[in-house]
Amino acid sequence: MKRLLLLCSLALAPLGADELKEILSKNKTLLFEYDQQINELESDKLSNSWINPVILRYNQNHSTQFPGQTIKTGNYSVSIDQPIFRSGGIYYAIKYADTYRLANRTDIVLKRRQMIGDAVSILFQLKKNKLQQQKLKLQIENDKIDIRQKRDSYNAGLLDSSFLDQAILKKSQDEANLLELQLNLLELKQRFSLLSDKKPEKLKLPKLKLISKENYRRENLELKRDTLLAEESEYQKHMTIAKYLPAVSLQGQYIDGDLNPLWGGGLKERYYNYGFSVSMPIDINAYPDIESSKVARLRAATQVLDRKKTVDEEYEWIRNSLHILDKKIALARKDEKVYSSLYKLTKNLAEAGEKTSLDVAVMRNSREIRKIDQKIYQIDKQIQLLKLYIRVENVL
Repeated sequence: MKRLLLLCSLALAPLGADELKEILSKNKTLLFEYDQQINELESDKLSNSWINPVILRYNQNHSTQFPGQTIKTGNYSVSIDQPIFRSGGIYYAIKYADTYRLANRTDIVLKRRQMIGDAVSILFQLKKNKLQQQKLKLQIENDKIDIRQKRDSYNAGLLDSSFLDQAILKKSQDEANLLELQLNLLELKQRFSLLSDKKPEKLKLPKLKLISKENYRRENLELKRDTLLAEESEYQKHMTIAKYLPAVSLQGQYIDGDLNPLWGGGLKERYYNYGFSVSMPIDINAYPDIESSKVARLRAATQVLDRKKTVDEEYEWIRNSLHILDKKIALARKDEKVYSSLYKLTKNLAEAGEKTSLDVAVMRNSREIRKIDQKIYQIDKQIQLLKLYIRVENVL
């Protein structure tokens, strides 16, 4: 159990941020620990389910059968009826319990890792939100400059009112979007507080890299879980078949009881009964029961094949999305260089009196906007990579 808890605590190690291993709140962590403890105990119980209980019994009887007296007798017994052979059913029951343990354990680790991933994703979104607010504030500054320039042109009779109206509307829309971002920021903080007791601003974001496709498939928790479930259904099939085959059981009983004084001597108060039995049920539902277990095994095996395809498709989709984001970053970097050049040119023209300080501010703001866009796209890449990391473990 200690090894299992250590595994859970290291579940986020590939993310490269030690403080994020304990990002979940104390209550959330306790819930997962309790789930693991319950799984271990239930699996132990299942593993020993083939062992029948020892029956302890004490009886006390009062009889008025004989005239003029009441006969009181007590009886104490210990008895067992233990199967020792079930045509392989006992072996498969133990293997089933072990696989059940591993499948549930893997599923719990996956759920914990997904919750940690949700918390880390919110951290990325918080940083992205702040960058988007910075971008919108620069855009609003440009909107104000645009309105001022168009108002001057409109007052001079050089511009139609519709252009000024569009500029005013653009500023109003950007200001509304800024308010939406501020509202979204509050929502993100509230969602994070439900998952973690930590202060988001004090946590260092991880730097994720694309893992190999082979590692992603080998360490994928969903694929591991489905593979274990397929093994579990295989053992379940054998258990079902064994249920309708011959079984051998040992019976034993130890009895210590009072003798009826009217029976006379020659009987022992303490004695043993023991023997064995061979049984085989003839059940009309045996065939559909066995066939149902076989179909369940085929379904589980098909689920593994389907999961493998899903895992491959997930990886390719993330890799392709990263490729698109790299293109967007390259485009934003190219625009930044263009705006840097225009900014220098406009600044020189302003010093020569051919442009205004407002024109210089527009170019400067536009250049900064494209710088911020690059940072936003980098965060988008991290969010995409996180979708891979939350489904795997032990990827270095």
